[in-house]
Amino acid sequence: MVVYSVLLLQVIKVYNEDNTSRAVEVPSDITARDVCQLFVLKNHCIDDHSWTLFEHLSHLGIERIIEDHESVMEVLSGWGLDTDSRLYFRKNYAKYEFFRTPLDFFPDHMVSISSETNGMVDHSQLIQTFLNSSTCPEIHGHLHAKEQSRKSWKKFYFVLRRSGLYVSNKGTSKEPRHLQFIADFSDSDVYTVLSAKKLHGAPTDYGLCVKVPSLSIKSPNCTKGARLLCADDEQTRTCWITAMRLLKFGMQLYQNFIQPHQKQKASPMRSISENSLVAMDFSGQKSRVIENPSEALSVAVEEGLSWRVNHAWFHGKLSRDEAQRLITQQGLIDGVFLLRDSQSNPKTFVLSLCHMQKIKHFQILPMDDEGEVFYSLDDGRTRFTDLIQLVEFYQLNRGVLPCKLKHHCARITL
Repeated sequence: MVVYSVLLLQVIKVYNEDNTSRAVEVPSDITARDVCQLFVLKNHCIDDHSWTLFEHLSHLGIERIIEDHESVMEVLSGWGLDTDSRLYFRKNYAKYEFFRTPLDFFPDHMVSISSETNGMVDHSQLIQTFLNSSTCPEIHGHLHAKEQSRKSWKKFYFVLRRSGLYVSNKGTSKEPRHLQFIADFSDSDVYTVLSAKKLHGAPTDYGLCVKVPSLSIKSPNCTKGARLLCADDEQTRTCWITAMRLLKFGMQLYQNFIQPHQKQKASPMRSISENSLVAMDFSGQKSRVIENPSEALSVAVEEGLSWRVNHAWFHGKLSRDEAQRLITQQGLIDGVFLLRDSQSNPKTFVLSLCHMQKIKHFQILPMDDEGEVFYSLDDGRTRFTDLIQLVEFYQLNRGVLPCKLKHHCARITL
């Protein structure tokens, strides 16, 4: 007897940064990685493995990465019918960055390992210790916690172990009799709180939330099933969230990280020599090869003037606050950047760049030299004829910047 397995098709709606959305029909066993691959193909995006699906719960102002292996339908099944919950598709360069640079994610003062190693952290083995089922680093430090059924927040000492998250009821004591159990990550998820001060009256905006997926939360005032916490800075929040993800998913996260790279090795992409490329004119209804050198130069100049339309790193009239929000959404790691028009000085531009989990803004000034216009970040010491040259230079050289430009923020229309 032959048994056929029939997968039901379901419709999901996915949003991007500008809140445009697209409904697609997908099989019931689809994973987050599958959804990302679907939209990468539909939108002809470059697949650099940073595209990510997010679960966004608007009524609480929280969101989390849906890990690549997770079932999208299982996530949706935890949503209440009367809640504004959404799936978002966007880049997140920080998703697996802790595998590459663990020192940036786990400060010494927050991490300790079992007494067998005298509490000394061997950073080369730190991530491996997280992935090992028999051992686990201990994460500890102060967090502000929102008191249940009250608007007030109070600072406590928290401890994260393989067995779960605990809070000390006596200062910084880690004795078992002083530790109160908060959550087990086998049945809880960790979220980023997007506007902790505004929505929840938190003392800082570096909020996180530990929530049981099966409990539907209907309004910002109802936090039953969710523990709202906030850290004093971004590095501390990132450490807690990263550790909780590693505790919950363990080796599966590492498999998610290496899977795309293994596929790349199996089927290397064909490279194209620059000598085989020709100048093309796409301005008419049909494209054509440009053979006249002077005409090719003229087209190149026109393209130079329209560079803003053709480069994903340029975001036009984006405000400073919107730039900060976009970079934060796409990953607070070194080298995430975008360029935009200056809001305060017409005809000038601003480079917004992330370094050490902080976003800095650098003004790009146009300079006139005997009738020719140049652009510079360093008062004219290093000059560029256009912003494309400037970006390409700082992708290869740090120059006056705190780090090289590595990952551009991109927006797409679904």
